[in-house]
Amino acid sequence: MRAVVGLWRWRGNDLRRRTDLVEAWTALVAVALMVFGAPAVGWTVGSLTDDALQQSVQAQRETRHRVTATVLTKVAAPPVDPDPETSTARDSGSPVTARWTAPDGTRRSGPVTADIRRPEPGDRFRLWTDDRGRPANRPLDSATASSHAALAGFAAGAMSAGLAEGARRLVVWRLVRARYAAWDSEWAKAGPDWGRTGTGS
Repeated sequence: MRAVVGLWRWRGNDLRRRTDLVEAWTALVAVALMVFGAPAVGWTVGSLTDDALQQSVQAQRETRHRVTATVLTKVAAPPVDPDPETSTARDSGSPVTARWTAPDGTRRSGPVTADIRRPEPGDRFRLWTDDRGRPANRPLDSATASSHAALAGFAAGAMSAGLAEGARRLVVWRLVRARYAAWDSEWAKAGPDWGRTGTGS
């Protein structure tokens, strides 16, 4: 609103400078970008992110399987997993050595994390695996994917608004420096004769 008022105020003012109009137009464009552009960017990024994440959800649902595992022994420390995908977001639980049957029917065993507080040999628990029977993360659900997409869209919109405001401030800063330079130049021209007008000297 201040940008519109600024443009209207300078519309027919004889004291208007070119930099005044540039500053007012810059403010108006920045406001338009923040009001209309930033939400559009946020919505677009959120929609694209949601589409990509929902495809990932579908792919994980097709490749992740929940099988029943049997505890063989407890282990003293969590197993070291070289695969970042299966090591970063495991369910909390107790580290054990277990045996399970892979989706292709083969028998598997190894160190996993059981969702049992005090596991004992012979205890059974549910375990997520990939198509080859290797332990895997729980598949991402649609609600969590949509939440991540909404956060990404909000962040993109906020960043766009911040960039618009930052660009406006940069333009205004350069305009102020140009005004100061013009004032210094005019003062340098008028300075030597300042106060001597009409004295006959």
